[in-house]
Amino acid sequence: MMRPTISENLIQEAASDSLDAFFTLISDTLLEAIGGDLNAQSMNQLNGEQITLLAYRMLRGEVMDGGFIQLIHNGLGPFIFLNPFAKAMRLWGEALEGPNPLHNFSKLIYKGRKLFEEYGEALTRPCSDEEFMALFEQYPQFDDLDDSFVEAEEDITTAIAIYIDNHLSDFVDVIDHVSQK
Repeated sequence: MMRPTISENLIQEAASDSLDAFFTLISDTLLEAIGGDLNAQSMNQLNGEQITLLAYRMLRGEVMDGGFIQLIHNGLGPFIFLNPFAKAMRLWGEALEGPNPLHNFSKLIYKGRKLFEEYGEALTRPCSDEEFMALFEQYPQFDDLDDSFVEAEEDITTAIAIYIDNHLSDFVDVIDHVSQK
């Protein structure tokens, strides 16, 4: 499995800025290493931890932009809900000390799976922009899910960044800035 390299200086700079900047640096590095697109072919280059991190990045981007309806409509439902993503989040949370927002996030994903199984077919049908916007009114069941994620997103991302930091070698190889030429 591939582990892209990243300089210790870049990691320290990002971490001193914020845990979100650290999260973004590591996930950007992984995305860049696979050509910017997580797909069946590029997944073969990654380990489970790396795939889980990129899955969260994709989920976060979609849900913060347009909620779980958008995530499902854009075809990510099977990837997020029909794979062991929720279990991975629970396990990552169990590996952390202190507060565990990943436990509740895992439960949120399981709730999302139930909704996906019930409404996924209707939400993935091709539609116009107007019809897409109408989905939010037609499926208010997703409102609580969206609200819960948005309220907890910062804590979830922070917990994931801490997990990455504690398991950095599962994601990237860190090279000393002095030896980098």
